[in-house]
Amino acid sequence: MRPILLTGCTASGKSAVALELARQLGGEIVTVDSMQVYRGLDIGTAKPSPQERAEIRHHLLDVVSLDENFDAARFVELAWQAVRDIQGRGKIPILCGGTGLYFKAWLAGLGQSPKADAQLRAELEQIPLVELLNELKERDPATYAVIDRRNKRRIVRAVEVIRLTGRPFSAQRAVWGTERLVQYPFFGLLRETEDLRRRIDRRVDEMFANGLVEETMGLLKQGLERNRTAMQAIGYRQVVEYLRGLRSLEETTELVKVRTRQFAKRQMTWFRHQLPVEWMPVAAGATAAELAAAIARKHAEFESDLTGGRPAC
Repeated sequence: MRPILLTGCTASGKSAVALELARQLGGEIVTVDSMQVYRGLDIGTAKPSPQERAEIRHHLLDVVSLDENFDAARFVELAWQAVRDIQGRGKIPILCGGTGLYFKAWLAGLGQSPKADAQLRAELEQIPLVELLNELKERDPATYAVIDRRNKRRIVRAVEVIRLTGRPFSAQRAVWGTERLVQYPFFGLLRETEDLRRRIDRRVDEMFANGLVEETMGLLKQGLERNRTAMQAIGYRQVVEYLRGLRSLEETTELVKVRTRQFAKRQMTWFRHQLPVEWMPVAAGATAAELAAAIARKHAEFESDLTGGRPAC
């Protein structure tokens, strides 16, 4: 059977629903998360617990160490390997995560963006963030409207592509095909704003209670600050600043909550404009098992529609 795709903004509950789906349908989970691929980034990325991973097999967790790079191209390669492996053992792949770019790349290919230019990138990294943003706003307002304006790594890449090609970054992503986007059932969890806010606040409090500061201290010894991608992970970046004495622990905790809410809003904007997601409104009291059962029914309907009622192969 075809893979099931499940997304939603951070703290929407998608990981718990994916686990229930795997239990109900006999599936395995392919994680679609640009930070959970790093070994050691556990508490701050809300990785599945060892018990959950022992019960349901997860793929693309802990793929690389902090001294390695990971990008969408490598994700696509490894995700397809995982999907074929899961299907070859008669199980259903459940792709679950919140990295929209990885979903888009897996569904529609990687587009035609040029490879990185080391010299140009080094030059751009020396330019103040505000100047890069001004250039991006002038030359590609579509990307400027949705990009994380605190994530210098992504901003540098967008400006790099524009300078190398003379075309907007957003236009080059637009060449991605759309013919493959409807081949897979793609569901998203949609929570009310206040419900999501409470869930985000509770998750952040739990992360700090479970040892996020101590985990970050250990990661710094492993080279966290040298990995520009990992250092963009919300939570770790703010804790590093706390450890440097920039703010109190209480202020840091509140800042992580604010940044997480802002990130969730950007995620939803990206999903709605870039991915063919069927959004499922989620009541505050809905259980993961109930949501998984609803998705399983929709998945069965999707398969039936595509096969004309014949058993799916």
